[in-house]
Amino acid sequence: MYTFSALKNYLDTILVREKVPGFDCMVLHHGKEVFRYYAGYSDKEEAIPMNGKEMFFLYSASKVITCAAALHAMEEGKFLLGHPVWWYLNEFADCKVKVKNPDGTETLEPIKEHIKICDLFSMTAGLDYNMETPEMLALMRENPKCPTREMVRAIAKRPLDFEAGTKWQYSLCHDVLAALVEVATGERFADYVKRVIFEPLGMNDSYYHPTPEILERVASLYRFNHSLGVPEKQEKRNQYIFGEEYDSGGAGVISTLEDYAKFAYAMTNYGVGQNGARILSRASVNLMRTNTLENPEALRLFRTWMNNAEYGYGFGVRTKIGVGRGGNLCSIGEFGWDGAAGFMVSIDPEKQLTILYAQHLLNPHHEIIHPKIKNFVNQIIE
Repeated sequence: MYTFSALKNYLDTILVREKVPGFDCMVLHHGKEVFRYYAGYSDKEEAIPMNGKEMFFLYSASKVITCAAALHAMEEGKFLLGHPVWWYLNEFADCKVKVKNPDGTETLEPIKEHIKICDLFSMTAGLDYNMETPEMLALMRENPKCPTREMVRAIAKRPLDFEAGTKWQYSLCHDVLAALVEVATGERFADYVKRVIFEPLGMNDSYYHPTPEILERVASLYRFNHSLGVPEKQEKRNQYIFGEEYDSGGAGVISTLEDYAKFAYAMTNYGVGQNGARILSRASVNLMRTNTLENPEALRLFRTWMNNAEYGYGFGVRTKIGVGRGGNLCSIGEFGWDGAAGFMVSIDPEKQLTILYAQHLLNPHHEIIHPKIKNFVNQIIE
């Protein structure tokens, strides 16, 4: 018998202490829901309470789905991880890299090594997260629908920040990975994900491009104003979806907590969903949660970003590789990710433990909230 009173009490405090308008939290153990609690408002101004059926912009929690779908394509023989990206996206054949000179100036030089597909998975390709480059803005003006392939061609025109494989940097790598899957499979990325992930798992409430009817179901979006200390209501729009033909691998999925839980449990269960559908092999799930940052500098950069002490970075996920100072109560091998508005997933195949949390507050305190939720759960389920 589980006692989650401490977790429930903590969640109640974040409505006041962290000014979160509303949240939804779920814990699964061996595929069974052992805790579910939602509170607050899906729209605070209209006093509409949370009901557990809200849809959320997942933002970067989409990356876990993207990498799972890309690994599925690898399993189908569509590519190998060591293949150069330019074999599939030829705009990356002649990349330049920024080089800092001793006098502080910067020059552009031809890359020494081509970006590999594994570099896209592991965020070590040298790309950045600048979404307002002249090349990208020009495409948005010329073709507001922003087809995925055209946008990635615009991304490729920018010089790399470093040689692939030498550092880690959060970036548009998984957006590029989505385009690569599109080319390798011959299928639009959103359609591919729907066919190999959403449909097999019965995820009928997960989408890439919302209709007006779907958007009505999305919880109101807020941004925390630190100077005023209050959440401010925003336009219900995901700025990472550049146009109706752009399938954002990095941030494009819209879903409910219950629907995402179907995917999260399948990953917890080594690729097999509650309905028995297999979306990935056990080997691919284990590959996904293996630390890829063997380069000490890359690992240092990752760990200093968003307080990832005791974690490494796998394929689209943080993966726990150590215990000690700055860590949490999760076991070695636990993995997951989160999103800009505070969505979080934690997956532990050994414990058969899945933790999910959703809110819709941009600029949140999720670096505080998420580890505390994990600690409350992991002290109960051993």
